[in-house]
Amino acid sequence: MGIMSRSGSFVRYAVEGEMPANFWEFAGERIAANAFGDIDDTFDEQSVGWVSLASMFDSDFSQGPYALGDHLAMSMRVDERKVAAKILNKFCLKEEDRLRRLHQVPKLSRAQRLEIKDNMHLMLLKKSMPAPAIYDMCWNLAEGTILFFSANQKAQENFEELFRRTFELGVILQPPYLVAEHLLPADRHRQLADLSPAVFV
Repeated sequence: MGIMSRSGSFVRYAVEGEMPANFWEFAGERIAANAFGDIDDTFDEQSVGWVSLASMFDSDFSQGPYALGDHLAMSMRVDERKVAAKILNKFCLKEEDRLRRLHQVPKLSRAQRLEIKDNMHLMLLKKSMPAPAIYDMCWNLAEGTILFFSANQKAQENFEELFRRTFELGVILQPPYLVAEHLLPADRHRQLADLSPAVFV
């Protein structure tokens, strides 16, 4: 679920690094350079890039702006082709059996089996369509914090890499303890350090 949903899960990041003085100009150039690129007509396995919150097809942000006051909000789109392991194994065994019969040999070499696996993977990859996934993000520029609307670890890894590549800034995942440290005044940080976990049964 994303930023426009009634409910959903999210994680919080802190942004590391110094933003350029002409930030919006810089952001416009970098977002355009890292906008989502379609792979429907290619054999690429994955594409990751930015689209607007308005539509997963709006990679030029003509339908919805990413600049919202002192916030930057948009979606990360990930399209990925996958070949199920069981399907790949089935076609590999089928091709191995065909070649054994053709050459009248009891067993194929390891190199032959690896070549078959590569060929079958490419063949199946060409037949599959990439499945899309959308993950929203909202960056509070004034506070230097980001809400990323997914608890999926792979999605977070893709986001962290795309964000660094786009804005040349680092991000640090903030668990509840670090969020509390950020929100509380410095004179109360000692109280956080004295906390100990409790089990409620």
